[in-house]
Amino acid sequence: MKRHYTLLLVMIGLVSLTTTAQDKKITLEEIWGGAFRTEGMDVLHSMKDGKQYTVLNFDRSSKSSAIDKYNYETLEKVETIVSSADLDGIKYFSSYTFSEDESKLILATDVESIFRRSTLGKFYVYDIASKEVELISEDKIQEPTLSPDGSKVAYVFENNIYIKNLGDGSTSQVTTDGEKNKIINGVTDWVYEEEFAFVRAFDWNKTGTYLAYIRFDEREVPEFSMDVYGKTLYPTQHEFKYPKAGENNSKVSLFTYDVAAKKTEEVALNDAYYIPRIEWTNDADVLSAQVMNRHQNDLKLYFYNVNKGAEVVLHETDKAYIDVTDNLTFLADNSFIWTSEKDGYNHIYHYNKTGKLLNQVTEGPWEVTNYYGYDKKNDRVFYQSVENGSINRDVYAIKLNGKGKKRLSTEEGTNNATFSADFSYFINSYSSASTPARYTLNDSKTGKELKEIVNNEALLKKVSAYEISPKEFSTININGNDLNMWTIKPKDFDPNKEYPLFMFQYSGPGSQQVANRWMASNDYWYQMLAEKGYVIACVDGRGTGFKGAEFKKVTYKELGKYEVEDQIAVAKKLGNLPYIDKERIGIWGWSYGGFMSTNSILKGNDVFSMAIAVAPVTSWRFYDSIYTERYMQTPQENASGYDENSPLSYPELLKGDYLLIHGTGDDNVHVQNTMRMAEALIQANKQFDWAIYPDKNHGIYGGNTRLQLYTKMTNFIDEHLGAESKK
Repeated sequence: MKRHYTLLLVMIGLVSLTTTAQDKKITLEEIWGGAFRTEGMDVLHSMKDGKQYTVLNFDRSSKSSAIDKYNYETLEKVETIVSSADLDGIKYFSSYTFSEDESKLILATDVESIFRRSTLGKFYVYDIASKEVELISEDKIQEPTLSPDGSKVAYVFENNIYIKNLGDGSTSQVTTDGEKNKIINGVTDWVYEEEFAFVRAFDWNKTGTYLAYIRFDEREVPEFSMDVYGKTLYPTQHEFKYPKAGENNSKVSLFTYDVAAKKTEEVALNDAYYIPRIEWTNDADVLSAQVMNRHQNDLKLYFYNVNKGAEVVLHETDKAYIDVTDNLTFLADNSFIWTSEKDGYNHIYHYNKTGKLLNQVTEGPWEVTNYYGYDKKNDRVFYQSVENGSINRDVYAIKLNGKGKKRLSTEEGTNNATFSADFSYFINSYSSASTPARYTLNDSKTGKELKEIVNNEALLKKVSAYEISPKEFSTININGNDLNMWTIKPKDFDPNKEYPLFMFQYSGPGSQQVANRWMASNDYWYQMLAEKGYVIACVDGRGTGFKGAEFKKVTYKELGKYEVEDQIAVAKKLGNLPYIDKERIGIWGWSYGGFMSTNSILKGNDVFSMAIAVAPVTSWRFYDSIYTERYMQTPQENASGYDENSPLSYPELLKGDYLLIHGTGDDNVHVQNTMRMAEALIQANKQFDWAIYPDKNHGIYGGNTRLQLYTKMTNFIDEHLGAESKK
């Protein structure tokens, strides 16, 4: 991206000027009322011809939704494929998916959430040629998926798989043993959904003749229950299977279903403790399945031929753990693309169809962060990486043999590409700490920007009227490592004054908070705090991502040790700066960050005078099996790793001011964590503040919830870190 006016607007917004127009103060009401919302592009789908794409558009005036088709070359609207205004009984739809042949669409309506990714809804099939629409089921169902030729749709209802024939309207039941909290077919259990990040656990083969699916037997998984207070006279209970670290997981098995013969066969995988991914190859008879052991440091890629059985084509091990990705891609000859950290950094590899390594496509002391696809016609692999610095993201192309690498994005910051089906174009989304999201059409051969699609100039102009301080990026050497850091200072910063320091971090394995991208809601909050006279800082310590496997995996089996050491050391080092008041240093975090902020104020009680922990893990014994054991093994194998870094083990160390916050409806990090922390502090006779949000989940939102939450946290910061708190 290159826009000469952007720099001017940033300078107007970020450089201290004398005009009164920049005296506006950011308020929490504005932040959580959507005043700083960025414009984007929603649900983009590239059509198979590679020349057109579709977008879901919502008309606020008529409250209707439409799928509109656009031309890549001109960006002009070609047609409206379907609008809910033209459909009887459908006010609007919230998402859409095409059949592989693009003859039909599935339209989602009346969708309700189950957990983080899973939903129930009423779904319709829309025939593009006939313009007819058909309700798939009178019941609310999960994950409806069209067969490649659009003749059938498979879906899950009450833990069983069904297939509807769109020609005659008949429905056949594939599985019959599904039962809540016992057997699940075709969709994942809670822990797979949360930690392996997928819901649909079935897949059509390329010809629609077979359906593969995973079956979860969760009868031996311990059940967790949460009180739901609601608005009725008596609370109810929400019960679901949740395997905590060291407890029984679902027993998983893989099946194929012959659609014509209505015959089911189990796939013999022998050592499949986890099956985190299944996908049919380009051979209609060959299914791929990724299989892992419980420690998640041994991964096998199986190819299962429906006529010959299963064989291992790729086997990887790691001394710590292996991350599961969605990067497995089958090329026309059934050779495949794979990403791996086996050389110390995440890179792209090319294997033939029998699993023989043909070539390491990318190489270097940097990480591939996204794989976009392979253009066979021009022999080019497209990917995203941090080669231009771990806080940045750029789009690259390279030949399959690893030669001819070309950087396609031009502006420093965060670039992400969505390619046309034939890889002739890509839509680049770009932002940086000083530039809000901007979407452009680019030529895939050269990266050249062809046209602008969406910008946020209006937001940039709006923000320029406020007292915005630049986010300063740097590195800080801590415990022998150069750690990425950003800092926000008051706009009228005076190096001869002393300021309280407020630190934010998340710190979870492979995560990143120090990134060169536009502001999220919390960034506006930090700007508001800077207006009040705080210095805000964030540092990604050891264990975070995009700096190589060794840096990330150093925390293996000891979560909360090195990360806390780094945050304490950062606070000490920053506290020695002449403009930081070392007596007023606070830290906060959410989820893993709450675990960290709690540990920091206890182990670093001589450094931190205040901490806020939102929805914290307080013992990894309470958290789910897949996430926790990936980094810690089981409590039975690593008791000291679990307990020595749990804040429950040393509540007596609390000296400063501590605010503990949780939602009672948190199905992810259970409120049990906060209740046990509160009890430990009570028995240690330690005073603390806390807030409980009835029926709120891990995100703690809805209505005025976020406004009230951030008002509480702001008041707590002002009371205990602000100027009036200084003794």
